[in-house]
Amino acid sequence: MPREIVTLECTEARKEGKAPSRYTTTRNKKLKTEKVQLKKYNPFLRRHTLHREIK
Repeated sequence: MPREIVTLECTEARKEGKAPSRYTTTRNKKLKTEKVQLKKYNPFLRRHTLHREIK
């Protein structure tokens, strides 16, 4: 099974002292070997921020 479930966490929330938002998504680990980075909405900060894959 080449797809795996990954968790994305906000990178800007901890700097501002707010709770980090988390999303789950899938990626093809054979084609995308690097960590996933997407812009997603953070409801605590009320704006779109960069979310990175965490373990």
